[in-house]
Amino acid sequence: MKPFSGFDMIKVMRLTSKGRLHDAMAVLGGTSGGHGHPAETAGKGAAAPRARAAPSAFPAGLTERWRRMADAGAVRRTGAEPAAKNAVPVPDGAQFLTRLFANTAGTRDYKLYVPSRLAERELALIVMLHGCTQSPDDFAAGTRMNELAEETGFLVVYPAQSKAANSSKCWNWFSAADQERERGEPSLIAGITREIVAEFGVDPKRVYVAGLSAGGAQAAIMGATYPDLFAAVGVHSGLACGAARDVASAFKAMSKGGAPSGSRGAGVPTIAFHGDGDATVNKVNGDHVIAQAKAGDDFTAERDKGQSPGGVAYTRTRYRDERGRALHEHWLLHGAGHAWAGGSSAGTYTDPRGPDASREMLRFFLDQEGPSS
Repeated sequence: MKPFSGFDMIKVMRLTSKGRLHDAMAVLGGTSGGHGHPAETAGKGAAAPRARAAPSAFPAGLTERWRRMADAGAVRRTGAEPAAKNAVPVPDGAQFLTRLFANTAGTRDYKLYVPSRLAERELALIVMLHGCTQSPDDFAAGTRMNELAEETGFLVVYPAQSKAANSSKCWNWFSAADQERERGEPSLIAGITREIVAEFGVDPKRVYVAGLSAGGAQAAIMGATYPDLFAAVGVHSGLACGAARDVASAFKAMSKGGAPSGSRGAGVPTIAFHGDGDATVNKVNGDHVIAQAKAGDDFTAERDKGQSPGGVAYTRTRYRDERGRALHEHWLLHGAGHAWAGGSSAGTYTDPRGPDASREMLRFFLDQEGPSS
C-alpha cells in the first residue's frame, strides 16, 4: 500500500463536498481490517490498565497522527476487553432495556436503564452518548452511570450509533447535515429523549446530555440545537458544535482545535473535562466548548486546583454569573489522555485514576435550574 503522501486528497475533498463522508473515510483509511487503535496508557504518572492492541484499518506508512484523526473522534482503549461482550450487572428490581426508535431520519437502537427505585419527585434523565467503536453496554460499564442512577433514582438512556451510519460507530458530529435541529442524528437523539420523558413523566427541567469524544461533540450539538430540551450538557474530550463541517475540517479541529460556529448553545449550562495530554483531540477544544456555552454573557472565573485520589492533578474553573450561580465548569486534567476520567476498567477508554467525571457531572447537572419556559 502507498504511504499517506500518495493518497488522492483531491478525491477525498470531492467526496466530502458531495456529502459522501463514509466514502471519503474509506479512501483515507482503507477498506479492510478493523477500526480500532493500538492501546496506550491514559496519561503520565501512574499507568492506566493496558489492553490488547486493536487491529488497524490503515495502510502501512500512515502516520500515527493521521491514524488518530482518520476516525474523526475515535478514542483510546485503556480498559480491558469491551464490556459489550459481558452483560452489564443489573441489580434486583432494576432493568436495562433494549429498544428501537424510528423517525424520518432513520432508526437507532438504544438502551434504557431503569433503577430499582425511581425518584418520587423531580425525576431526572441523563442521555449518554458513547465514543467511536463503543456500545451502550461498554459505555455504561466504563462510566458507571447506572450505578449512580441506582443511588439517586434517575433514568439513563444510551443511544447506539449504527455501523450503517458510521463504520466506526462514531456519531457524525463533523457532518453539516447532522448539526441541525430536527434533522439527521440530532433529531433521532432528541426523539429518543422525548419518548422517555413522556413515557416516564420525567421532569422537563431535569433532562441532561453527556458524551465522550465523538459523543462529547454530539452532546455539544444537542445542547446547541435543543436548548429547550436539555437543562445542561457534559462534554468529555469533545469539541464544540460547528467545530467541523466535513471530514477535512474534522481532521484540523481534532489536531489544532475547532473554533465554535456562532453562538448556538449559548446559555446552556455546560461542564467540560479534557486531558492536557490528549493526543487525539487537542485540549484547546475544551476551551472552545465552554466559550461557545458562555458566549455573549459576563462571568466571573473562579479557579481551584486539586488532585484525585488516584494522583491526577487538575485545574477546575467555574464561571459564575452576576447572581453567583456556577453555570459552566471546565476541568483540565493534567497529564491525562483521551479517556473518561474516573471510569471503570470494565469498560473501554477509561482512566480509573480519576477524578470521577460521572459523579461530578451528575452534581453539576442537578444544580442547574433547567431550560427556561
